[in-house]
Amino acid sequence: MRTPRLVATDLDGTLLRRDGSLSDRNLRALRTARDAGAEVVVVTARPPRYLDRLAESTGLTGTAVCSNGALVYDIATRTVTASRPLALPTARLVADRFAAELPEISFGIETGDRVLFEPSFLLRFSGDDEGASVVPSREALWSTGTHPITKLLAWSDRTEADALLATVERAAPGLAQYTHSGGRGLLEISATGVTKAGTLSLLCAERGLTAADVVAFGDMPNDLDILRWAGAGYAMANAHPAVLAAAPYRTLTHEEDGVGVVLEQLYGAVGAGSLGAGSFGTGEPGAGEEFTVTPVVTHVPTTPAARVTPVPRS
Repeated sequence: MRTPRLVATDLDGTLLRRDGSLSDRNLRALRTARDAGAEVVVVTARPPRYLDRLAESTGLTGTAVCSNGALVYDIATRTVTASRPLALPTARLVADRFAAELPEISFGIETGDRVLFEPSFLLRFSGDDEGASVVPSREALWSTGTHPITKLLAWSDRTEADALLATVERAAPGLAQYTHSGGRGLLEISATGVTKAGTLSLLCAERGLTAADVVAFGDMPNDLDILRWAGAGYAMANAHPAVLAAAPYRTLTHEEDGVGVVLEQLYGAVGAGSLGAGSFGTGEPGAGEEFTVTPVVTHVPTTPAARVTPVPRS
């Protein structure tokens, strides 16, 4: 595999640890990739406002694909550069059909700068208290005014996300793009054809890059299309079973800095930019710290005893 020219990484359960933090090792690895000439693109289900807070704490800059591909966001300038919203009539039709099939379901609307919930939608998202509002009723959700809908959110406290996905695909087939990112009982609904891979492929085409130039990392079903599309798609060891079964490569868990481990092997354990300030923060290594490149599983093993081998390079 040739050295990738673009690194595409999910956030939650992938680049970030369980507590939402970006480890020093992953931060250094991102900067090493950048200093080697690769572009780093965050590809996430999260809205832009979450990226703003992450950038403030880590120095992260660059381009982000947000809301499962509905938005392209310039982190440094805090500007949405492209948008593929879900039409309001479509969102309402999907909600009506979904609720007819599963009366317990509750809905919310993500607009990119805020999220609105009907009163029965009790799930809340970490680090997003300021952007969340409860509206008086479900009917009020459809009065978003000039705010585009980047995602329709569907939540149940009794039904798991995989079962919700099967239900909505039966109730409203082909009306929208349905996926989930591991939230308990949470389904994410976008405009038809809006996916992480679709939006990233457009970004790559603008840069003269192809799938073969991309290494990608993810852990949930909403990442699967991008892991299959990229020249090298890595599932985290903590990934959803469907992702582990289908992704061509694997790395360690997000708690073990699986993204950083692969990037160290691709671009070097310590790059020229990892010892000074830069666009990914300082992340200074401690005195005398050494870096060991941990082997990762490159191809999905056929048996539990499959040999662990380093990532291929050329």
